[in-house]
Amino acid sequence: MHNLTSMSAFLLLEFSDVRDLQILHFFVFLVLYLTAIIGNLLIATAIALDHHLHTPMYFFLLNLAIMDLGTVSVLVPKSMAISLLNCRFISYFGCVAQVFFHLLFGASDYALLTIMAHDRYVAICNPLHYETIMHKGACIRMVAIVWIVGLLYATLHTGITFANTFCSNAVNQLFCEIPKLLKLSCSNFYLVEVGVIVLSCSIGFGCFVFIIITYMKIFSTVRKIPSVHGKKKALSTCLPHLTVVSVLLFTGVFAYTRPPSEASSDLDIAFAVVYSIIPPTLNPFIYSMRNKEIKTALWKLLDVWHSSKTISRII
Repeated sequence: MHNLTSMSAFLLLEFSDVRDLQILHFFVFLVLYLTAIIGNLLIATAIALDHHLHTPMYFFLLNLAIMDLGTVSVLVPKSMAISLLNCRFISYFGCVAQVFFHLLFGASDYALLTIMAHDRYVAICNPLHYETIMHKGACIRMVAIVWIVGLLYATLHTGITFANTFCSNAVNQLFCEIPKLLKLSCSNFYLVEVGVIVLSCSIGFGCFVFIIITYMKIFSTVRKIPSVHGKKKALSTCLPHLTVVSVLLFTGVFAYTRPPSEASSDLDIAFAVVYSIIPPTLNPFIYSMRNKEIKTALWKLLDVWHSSKTISRII
């Protein structure tokens, strides 16, 4: 195959070559994108403005909402533009940026969920020392470490991936994705990235084991709580986090453990949608459905917005 190391653009996969289906894809993604953006913005704004939510759990949730905003904004708009404009091109540096920021937000998201499991463990299993352990300085340091880990992870993977020699510029995916890009490599350097991916999966599995063990201890402690109300209150703060972790892990596992294929398929598109769009879209609903504090903060936010709108009309 012809060596394309000097390529200036990649060709991404289009949803369909039928124009009507392209327009349908655009509007479906637009609805999902707006749902994710509005939901996460509401959560972030409510937490930032309500001083009752200035606690470690909600501080972590605020950062999770920011990461989800980043994830959908990196992937979805370009896919929508491809369908709307019927143009599959993405610049070389645009592809690099897409891979980098997707990895940055994805890795940070997973690392933060691991820390949130630790937060719930301390709150339920060691409540008397919660304020001492999870004080403001400690929480800020934890979140800073999360972002630094995500930055290093994204820099390492992106650098190694694009150090490869590519023999084709046709990416069989809706966005630039490392496994699909490695299939375009015509050098043995891609094996280095494969090794890094294996190492990353091992670390990710270690985090997963940590979360599972943490929740086993949490559930063991919850069982010992005498009052039914106490059990429900403890579980109400844990179940949303556990649901978010499950959605992220299962969609990621389904996306990356499916049998490889040279040609794209409807299944590839479905998996891309599931693991890149569904978790950021569902997270605000998961955290707000059974959380009275979030619901109260959101209603206050809507009341303030409605009041300011009414006053502006009167003036």
